[in-house]
Amino acid sequence: MAKLTIDELKKLKEQYKDKTHLREGGSTAKVTVHMGTCGLAAGSREIMDALLDEIQKANASEVMVTTSGCAGLCSREPMVTVEMLDESPVKYVDLTDEKIRKIFKEHIRGGKVVEEYALVRGCETSY
Repeated sequence: MAKLTIDELKKLKEQYKDKTHLREGGSTAKVTVHMGTCGLAAGSREIMDALLDEIQKANASEVMVTTSGCAGLCSREPMVTVEMLDESPVKYVDLTDEKIRKIFKEHIRGGKVVEEYALVRGCETSY
């Protein structure tokens, strides 16, 4: 297989983004709960339970919840990444039941990033 050029990589990135980004009329928020071994040991199941409880109470069917493995920041688990339509993703760390409930109410439902729990905002990319 031939090596890809930067332009070809950018085109692939855009194609992937088009297929996976949040769309109008569907989900307006995607929450990824990081549930690698380190996350599970730190309490990510409890974070998932609290998040699903808030979604159910609010009847928030527009919120998509997914899981992933380790994000490489084991000492900062439990952790979630919140992606809102047309906004940069936000990675929240050192979560508790109370913190994820506040993130749900203020960021996911209210549109305001909870800065005190956020580690970083934006995508990791090399170009």
